[in-house]
Amino acid sequence: MEILRAENLSKIYRTDGGEVRAVDGVSFSVEKGEFVAVVGASGSGKSTLLHLLGGVDRPTSGKVFVDGTDIFSLDNDKLAVFRRRQVGIVYQFYNLIPTLNVRENITLPVELDGRAVDEERLADLLRMLGLTGREKSLPNQLSGGQQQRTGIGRALMAQPAILLADEPTGNLDSKAGDEIVSLLLETNRTFKQTVIVVTHDPDVASKAGRVITVEDGRIIRDEKRG
Repeated sequence: MEILRAENLSKIYRTDGGEVRAVDGVSFSVEKGEFVAVVGASGSGKSTLLHLLGGVDRPTSGKVFVDGTDIFSLDNDKLAVFRRRQVGIVYQFYNLIPTLNVRENITLPVELDGRAVDEERLADLLRMLGLTGREKSLPNQLSGGQQQRTGIGRALMAQPAILLADEPTGNLDSKAGDEIVSLLLETNRTFKQTVIVVTHDPDVASKAGRVITVEDGRIIRDEKRG
C-alpha cells in the first residue's frame, strides 16, 4: 500500500546569482513499511527533499501525498497539526528541548495535540530505545547517542505514517551511529514503520531495502535491494 507520493516536486531558491534548483522535478512513491535511504553528495538536494516530504518546507511546485492527504493543499495551521500527527522527524543535532526531561521530550507531540499519553506505547519505546530508567534525565545529562534515541522516541510517539531521519548518525561516533541505525531498523521491523533516511554514510545506506540517489536536485538512481 502506498504511504507517500511525490509528484513533480521542485524547490527553487532565487539568489543574486540566479536560480538554484535544490529539488528539480522529483517524482516517486514509497510503500508502507519500506526502509528507504536517500543518498547524494553534499549540496545534492537530499535534505531539502526530505523537508518537503515532511511538510517542513513548501515546494515551489509539485505535490506530496502522505497517507492519501495532499499536504500542501492544507493551510499552515492544518499542515502543522497534520505534521505533528503523521510525520515523525529525527534531526542530526537532536533538537531536544533542554528544559524537558526524556519523558517530556518524547511525549511532547502528543501533549501539544491535547491527547492523553499512551503509557503502554511509551514504555515499549523506552524499552526498545534503551532509555528505561532515564525518563527524568535532562538532555545535558545524556550522551549523544541517548539524546538521538530520545529524538527517535519523540518522532515515533504519535505513531506517524512516516518517519524521516536527516543524517541521524552525522553527529555521533561510529559505535553510537551503528546503534541508531540498528534502532531505526528495529523500528521498521517491530512497528512496520515506514522510514526514509537521508545519509552520506554508505554503511547506513547498505542496510536499507531501497536506495534513492540524488544529484543536482534530481533522482538519478532508484534501486531496491534484497
